[in-house]
Amino acid sequence: MRFFSLRQTSRAVLLSMSAGLAFTLSAQAATVKPATAQASTTAAQSSVNRLTPATSTDGIIALVNENAILKSELIDAITQTQARAKAAGEPIANSAQLQSEVLNALILRELQLSMVKRTGVSPDEADINQRLSQIAQSEGVNSISALQQRLDAARPGSYATLRAQLIEEAAIQSLQQRQITRRVRISEQDIDAFLASPEAKRLNQNEYQTIHVRVPYIDDYSRLSAAQREEALTVAQALRTRLLAPNVNVAEAVTASQGSYPLPLQGGDMGFHKAASLPTELSSQITKLDVGAVSDPVLTPEGIDIIKLADKKSSNTMLIPQWRARHILVKVDDLQTDALAEQKINDLYEQLRGGADFAGLASTYSDDPGSAGRGGDLDWVSEEDMVGPFEATMKNTAVGDYSAPFKTQFGWHILKVDGKRQQDISDQYRRNMARQALYQRLAPQAKEDWLQELRAGAYIQVLG
Repeated sequence: MRFFSLRQTSRAVLLSMSAGLAFTLSAQAATVKPATAQASTTAAQSSVNRLTPATSTDGIIALVNENAILKSELIDAITQTQARAKAAGEPIANSAQLQSEVLNALILRELQLSMVKRTGVSPDEADINQRLSQIAQSEGVNSISALQQRLDAARPGSYATLRAQLIEEAAIQSLQQRQITRRVRISEQDIDAFLASPEAKRLNQNEYQTIHVRVPYIDDYSRLSAAQREEALTVAQALRTRLLAPNVNVAEAVTASQGSYPLPLQGGDMGFHKAASLPTELSSQITKLDVGAVSDPVLTPEGIDIIKLADKKSSNTMLIPQWRARHILVKVDDLQTDALAEQKINDLYEQLRGGADFAGLASTYSDDPGSAGRGGDLDWVSEEDMVGPFEATMKNTAVGDYSAPFKTQFGWHILKVDGKRQQDISDQYRRNMARQALYQRLAPQAKEDWLQELRAGAYIQVLG
């Protein structure tokens, strides 16, 4: 069994309950406390030692700039953290260390919410509704309104509380994303170096058919006896030998290898998948195997893995459709009503039907400054590059032809399709994936650094 780490508590999301629904408050604290906060942390461990509803009257436990954190808020957060750990099978006691970690998380959450208010970060309404829909689905109801009725029936005002906390969560996440993005700098040279590394093999587009079987440990690895470890390894080696046979029946090989081993072997034929969809430790094994080869036993915290590469489809070329398009735009704005813009675009359309040159009309009349000087040329356009109505019209316009006038949020358009092609974007895809992989590697430390800076620059007083 794994144990819930107290060190993870300040990283972990503090949960808040509303009519039995658990959801994220999303204030993640830095695990490394700034040196300037050590005295406060020590005081917190002493002053909140074994703080419970029975042993504490409500009052201020900490001042964070101009705001206060109440003892009742700390008690609620501790209770929810313990409930989350218990639900995960990793119970933790209400210790001074836990209370200090949770208080640290509350302080950092308060600092982030204050910064949200100062900077005017506002989450997208559609994102909040999507999160509410997901919660509604998990609760077995089919709409947000049904969720609201259920929550408010159990406790009036619960839905409003839930929505407000989801908005806070989304705002904090948006703030964190902005701050981290400013701190993570990835150069083209960094991407080149990553693509030259063994890890970059995960970015290829080959599809691998794998047979993946695990011999699970009888107990936590740290508690296994030498005999138990040897027993698991013996089963894994026997399975590997059977899987080496060509055209092997996987189910029969697993059954034959099971023998008297007390836990059932897990896995089988996993079908085709790309290396990028797998954990790094597995993809690194698969990508270096020849078809028909079987890996040596791979020791993991949960068991011993055996992996066979049954087949491989080479597909390192990624082709996407592109259209060479140009357009004429007549804007709708404060100076030009929708009716006037529609009249102008219809007049231009009639000129086109009369034989006028599309590029000439775009150069003279289009309100799109980025393309008008090029005769309305938008260069090659891919799917999802343009807004929905524009893309739909473009796809339904034959090469060499132009469309009837249509409207988007930008105004009235006529577009012309000059060409269509299938473009290989494999290199661009790999570079984008490499950038994403590097960002994911660097982002956690950038976040830690930012949170420490945020705390170091704040007035924080933990009260006894």
